[in-house]
Amino acid sequence: MGRNNNKFGKRREKPEFEQKLLDLARVTRVVKGGRRFRFRATLVIGDRKGRVGVGVSKGSDVSDSIEKAYNNAKKNMVNIKMDGKTIPHDVFKKLGSAKIMLKPAREGRGIIAGGAVRAVVDLAGIHDVVSKSMGTSNKLNVARATVEALKSLKVKKIA
Repeated sequence: MGRNNNKFGKRREKPEFEQKLLDLARVTRVVKGGRRFRFRATLVIGDRKGRVGVGVSKGSDVSDSIEKAYNNAKKNMVNIKMDGKTIPHDVFKKLGSAKIMLKPAREGRGIIAGGAVRAVVDLAGIHDVVSKSMGTSNKLNVARATVEALKSLKVKKIA
């Protein structure tokens, strides 16, 4: 009794980018007849090879908002310059009220980061880094500040 359904025999293709849902919020708009609910998704995508993006979008249901956020993150994709499995130098970035500090770490130290910073750095493909997030705890602003910090990295030139 073999199954001939296409669902069972096929292997699913691996997606182009891995994704991590940072935040899913139900937002409300009050109108004459009552409340209208929508969902806002904040998503980080990356290929673990130096490309990462943050997207945010609203939709009428959860899957719609996640799909829109994925497309938004693809548009905001950036390439990160790495030094092996870590970053080339210390970097400090302030974006709004979010302050992010990233420092390179020796081999095998791992990702010492929390929350949104960890998600962005992990999906970027950085294996060893030490970070500190100061100021706001807003996941979207922290993720955007982390991407800006990673964008500002310069590669060391050996003379």
